[in-house]
Amino acid sequence: MDIVYIRDLRIDTIIGIYEWERAVRQTVSLDLEMSTDIRQAASTDNIDYALNYKSVADRLVGFIEGAEFLLVETMAEQVCQIVREEFGVQWVKLQLSKPGALRQSRDVGLIIERGERS
Repeated sequence: MDIVYIRDLRIDTIIGIYEWERAVRQTVSLDLEMSTDIRQAASTDNIDYALNYKSVADRLVGFIEGAEFLLVETMAEQVCQIVREEFGVQWVKLQLSKPGALRQSRDVGLIIERGERS
């Protein structure tokens, strides 16, 4: 298994359970690891055989910017579902951070894995 990754993909969205959070856009940060097999892309030097990280990032930015969430858990599940279903990824690991959510910490968030690692 090979892994394509994206680090610190920053996206502004409406997220949170408190009234003030529903009135302002906040930045979330995504770190993704996605399973793939790079051999055909490497041997042909053809993007059609690669997991195109720009396409993944563009899709997630569009989705998250246009959505509203109460919980980071909901966002995380939906992000993993998009990556797996739309990009044919068998396994994804997502770290979703909400910087500034707690005054006393740099960020908070969660890490989830979905699918089978092969």
